Amino acid sequence: MRRLPRPLISMTIATLALPFGAAAQAQGLTPLATFEVHHNLPQELAPDETVTAAEIITASADGNLLIYTDSPAQRLGFIDITDPSSPGAAGSLALDGEPTSVSVAAGVALVGVNTSNSYTDPSGFLAVVDLESRKLIAQCELGGQPDSVAASPDGTLLAVAIENERNEDHNDGKLPQLPAGDLVLFDLAADGSPSNCDAARHVDLTGLASVAADDPEPEFVDINSAGQVAVTLQENNHIVIVDGASGSIVNDFSAGSVDLEQIPTEQGSLTANGQLSDLVREPDAVGWLDEQRLVTANEGDYLGGSRGFTIFTADGQVAWDSGNVLEQLALEHGAYPAGRAGKKGAEPEGIEIWKERGLILVGLERAASVAVYRDGGANQAPEFLQWLFTGVGPEGLLAIPQRDLFVVAAEEDDPEGGLRSTVSLYQWQDQTASVDITGTDDSGEAIGFGAISGLTIANDGTAYAVSDSAYPEARLYQLDPSTTPARITSVSVIHEDGAAAEGLDLEGVAPRAEGGVWLVSEGNPEQGRANEVIGVDSDGNIVERFTLPVSIAERMTRFGFEGIAALSSNTSQASNTSQEGSTPQTGRLAVIFQRPLTDEAGSARLGLLDPNSGEWQFVAVALSEPRSDAGGWVGFSEITALEDGRLALLERDNQVGERAALKRVVSISLDDATPVSAEQAPPVLSTSEVIDLLPVLAADHGVIVDKPEAMAITGNQLLVITDNDGVDDSISRTQLLSLTLPDA
Repeated sequence: MRRLPRPLISMTIATLALPFGAAAQAQGLTPLATFEVHHNLPQELAPDETVTAAEIITASADGNLLIYTDSPAQRLGFIDITDPSSPGAAGSLALDGEPTSVSVAAGVALVGVNTSNSYTDPSGFLAVVDLESRKLIAQCELGGQPDSVAASPDGTLLAVAIENERNEDHNDGKLPQLPAGDLVLFDLAADGSPSNCDAARHVDLTGLASVAADDPEPEFVDINSAGQVAVTLQENNHIVIVDGASGSIVNDFSAGSVDLEQIPTEQGSLTANGQLSDLVREPDAVGWLDEQRLVTANEGDYLGGSRGFTIFTADGQVAWDSGNVLEQLALEHGAYPAGRAGKKGAEPEGIEIWKERGLILVGLERAASVAVYRDGGANQAPEFLQWLFTGVGPEGLLAIPQRDLFVVAAEEDDPEGGLRSTVSLYQWQDQTASVDITGTDDSGEAIGFGAISGLTIANDGTAYAVSDSAYPEARLYQLDPSTTPARITSVSVIHEDGAAAEGLDLEGVAPRAEGGVWLVSEGNPEQGRANEVIGVDSDGNIVERFTLPVSIAERMTRFGFEGIAALSSNTSQASNTSQEGSTPQTGRLAVIFQRPLTDEAGSARLGLLDPNSGEWQFVAVALSEPRSDAGGWVGFSEITALEDGRLALLERDNQVGERAALKRVVSISLDDATPVSAEQAPPVLSTSEVIDLLPVLAADHGVIVDKPEAMAITGNQLLVITDNDGVDDSISRTQLLSLTLPDA
């Protein structure tokens, strides 16, 4: 799958290097800390019941205080980053409306606040907040609904985009929907406050765009060192450049369109075989590279979104366009949001320009990532440097050059589910953030992956992984864990009767003596899907299926099969006979259930299947209780055989971030109990902790994920892989933990 960056004027793209392992550059951004913004809520607002979000973010002049807008809670939040490795809650300020954007000049924060009664009656004001006292000291009426706010580099000018956004439920969201938006300009005094609060300059932007010219909807603004304001009209697919001093329009031009090839376009799919023609860019964020060039993140809204970013010259020429590169990179890094493939893909929304280091940072809202590029200058394409994983829904990007820091505000917040809005801090260092797994074949073409739910290493050393029902097809990967980062080298789709197998939710994989692999598919009684053990030959064709005895199947919940291991001659020799004393365990398959049966509490079943006879026997494994203050449930995610004959299990709660309380590897021995038939009460095996995974998962200073899901043994190393849910409102990073097993 070729990546297709497309320069549309005479410019070479030879410097656009996207090698495998690009994240291993000598220098780059590495994570320092993650702050959950609910800590800034006042005592009267219960964090577990209040939606709060960090959206647009800025910093004080000295870079020690972060200031962010919190639209759901209608507050302005503050974070003390005097020590950036240990950010602290610095409180919040309630505002009489919804803050949409913030910028800093001198010692004040300038905040656009939306107070609209309706789409047809928009209103808002500019809040002036003193940063020392954290109090509102002035406000200026804007005459409409503000979106983006930006102060000039010299602190003398403020631009406010008045969007007066459309109602997407009215007339199918079609434009025009008046009143029209405009641009508001304020002159700033030495203390940062507007000197013309009651006489701001309004710049009329109607009559410019070829799309709904009488209804411009300004989205984002940025000001260069010459005092020129770049304004994106996202729904109008247009860009306007305004002289900040006079308010006169210097230039305006269409953002244009692109043709894209080799991208996923089928909803839920990772297959990059689609193409889209005449896709309008509809830029969201904009940032000046210098006085002659600007960069847009082409999120799309009304008609399109080109899934990339573009460098324009100030006279409206396309200097460079990323084409399908961001889509390919998201696939390669396991961060592709397959559920958005039929819409706007990874959805680039944010742009930050770090001029001092020559960096272009592109925030990908649906991929929960930032792509880091180095500006190549006026006659060269930018160079991809690094893929950076973030919190969910990166909205605000901020470089703090004087401290060599980069900050990402991620807005997605789910108090009930435990995934909270975060602010993540990174620093430019002589090392980069970890990328644990990439997907590329031997020719360097991207292989999309995600939702890894099972892992095994065959006798010949080949590592296999599977992904779950996040994708419509059952996917089997080959993985090379010996490289850094580890590399998925191929992917195949499981077939049956000559067609792609349907209705599978793969949760585990184990070697099959006859060649190929054993798979387990998790059932769901609500959907009529059975829990199954499936034999697959070396060509990926299903050749065997086994289901549970009826007496067990009818007591299953939707939390069914979660892992499978092939028992070897070393596994629990003392239990190599059944209760009748005749059935050897060697050659059997061990299948772990995630949670208890409906009438069994405190333990989950471990099924032992003889694939030659189809006979099942069972034991149960004790589950830990969830931590009382964390909530949720505890279950098993994976099983693998240890070389000393024990079985290792992944045990975890379903909590994320600061609520995560139990993620560990435990062991059991089948020597401790005799398996029984389906009709008998099973003996309950106790577990012993092998490794606590929480400190390891927290070591990268990001959000602790809820799903360590896949596990395998190679020598004395234990490999654990996390499941990113196919990037469905989830942390997109797939972590690969390589841990040395302690002595038994």
